[in-house]
Amino acid sequence: MSAEKARGARRRRWRLPSSPQEWTRRKLQVLLAATALVVLALAYGVVTSVVVLWEVDTTPPQQSPSSERKPLTGSDEDALAAAPLPPASLVDAQPGSLSTESVTTLALPASRLVGAAGVPSGFPHTPEGALAQLVAIDRSALEPAVVGRAQDVISAWAAPGGPTADDWSGVAAVALLLSAAGLPATGAPEMQLRLDPAMGFIKGTVGDDFVVPCVDFVLTATIGSSAPRVHRVAMADCQRMVWHGDRWVIGPGPEPAPAPSLWPGTPASLDAGYLWLEAPAWTD
Repeated sequence: MSAEKARGARRRRWRLPSSPQEWTRRKLQVLLAATALVVLALAYGVVTSVVVLWEVDTTPPQQSPSSERKPLTGSDEDALAAAPLPPASLVDAQPGSLSTESVTTLALPASRLVGAAGVPSGFPHTPEGALAQLVAIDRSALEPAVVGRAQDVISAWAAPGGPTADDWSGVAAVALLLSAAGLPATGAPEMQLRLDPAMGFIKGTVGDDFVVPCVDFVLTATIGSSAPRVHRVAMADCQRMVWHGDRWVIGPGPEPAPAPSLWPGTPASLDAGYLWLEAPAWTD
């Protein structure tokens, strides 16, 4: 797919009611839900044969000391990224009945330093390190609710051939929120965003240097100053993460198949394979 077509596909998945009347009744709820579901649309129209989540190997291949490492191929990475995940609806992203089933916890490593664009960095060369870096990138880009900030983050944390300041879905999310709320690209004090990483999983790996981690956030939006309203919704993200030099960055190629935005702890979130995230203090 050409870069131009990819940009168009990313933009087409952002759809909000356009008339003022449609925003009067449940504007904030629809706004947040639409943002949460941005990654749920089929961004690239993948209709080829795919491997579902539970059929993707989520551990690096075991090799003997004398064996040579198998070269990474674009087809392996593309197949993993494109493999679809369970679908979710707008209702699934909102608070719902919680399961009492026991769920495994996935510990995220702590950041050891502050990296480019002020993003926490220094995560280890492991799948969990890739997931932690994705959390740091997403939070740093989206929480300020400023288009320029999101653009700065992706410019500093994407490998050549990866998403850009013009077409990254994170930039589009911030622009959509601000546009729908009638706010400028520079944001406004009356809207505050917070992303809390609640659940996640490693969709799969290809060798040691390519990981597709997925994270399910709770997005909290506080609107207003004198009588602020608080709204919460789940918002998930998967990205291609590649080890580049001494850090994880978002890798080249189309963004992965959408991750399901599911309210953490619901039966649907557990059925999708999400694990609770044990996040260190740097995520606060």
